Amino acid sequence: MEAYRTEGARPNAGFGACEAASVTTGARLHFGFLDPSGRGPRPFGSFGLALDWPRTTLTLRRAKRLQAAGPERERALAYLQRCAAATGCEHGYALSIEEAIPPHSGLGSGTQLALAVGAGLAALEGQPLDLNAIAARADRGKRSGIGIGTFGLGGVVLDGGPGPDSLPPMLCRLPFPPQWRVLLIFDPAASGLHGVSETAAFAALPDFPQSQTAELCRRVLMGALPALVEHDFPTFSTEVGALQAAMGAYYSKLQGGAYVSPRVASALRWLASRGLAGIGQSSWGPTGFAFLASEDAGRALLDEARAHADFATLDFRLVQGRNAGASIETH
Repeated sequence: MEAYRTEGARPNAGFGACEAASVTTGARLHFGFLDPSGRGPRPFGSFGLALDWPRTTLTLRRAKRLQAAGPERERALAYLQRCAAATGCEHGYALSIEEAIPPHSGLGSGTQLALAVGAGLAALEGQPLDLNAIAARADRGKRSGIGIGTFGLGGVVLDGGPGPDSLPPMLCRLPFPPQWRVLLIFDPAASGLHGVSETAAFAALPDFPQSQTAELCRRVLMGALPALVEHDFPTFSTEVGALQAAMGAYYSKLQGGAYVSPRVASALRWLASRGLAGIGQSSWGPTGFAFLASEDAGRALLDEARAHADFATLDFRLVQGRNAGASIETH
């Protein structure tokens, strides 16, 4: 699955002969790892989904010096400096960030921002678009490749975990059924593990049993993926819920339970009591999620959750899967 690499070709006709490049990409859900310890014969292996919201949207123009404005501007400017230096682009650039995926929320904000910056630079300068190279320059994608896959392809993606000297290859990409919905649960008062704390957490974890990795592989390959093709909502929900349960149990000592945020945990228990099986926490959280079979079912549950007195500090949003890669435009 290398459709997102266009090495040796320009990303689109006319790129490089323009004044500005704009990129929009959505967040991603991380359902979990097949080997969450990263110590098996093939470490990690990620399963996840591209979302249509929240989004990162930015525009890059040439300027007299490197500059950035908007949310996440400092991190974006660092990515821009790395990409410009690596590709020999000696111009100054002005980067305007209109919106950004919330950082440290478990939705892949850093990878999407880095790829958006690098893709914008490639478009502006008429260079080949190589998302793996951009990710490597920005030090992204070392454990999970789903952020790269969802940026380039959208949909539901499965990667094979990193090799000794390579980023995780994309093994499978399938469309997310357009009628299904995702309820996101945000806790503005909480933050997921990241940076040095995340690295230390992985180092402190025990080995993950290979027998359990084998079971998770079976459930994803023979359960969740066929259910996507057949639009079998109950089976897909059950299999992702099982993967999430395994992640919650394995990481519980590091995050104080199955979920980082006690408030999100309470909302997820409430959703489970309503019969929802496809629930969980994306990556290190704190963002929680739940699958709904239709827009009507999602809207009804959204209204009920927002009216619930116990969840007044949480933010609930109903979103869709995104079955296309990032939008890259020049003007």
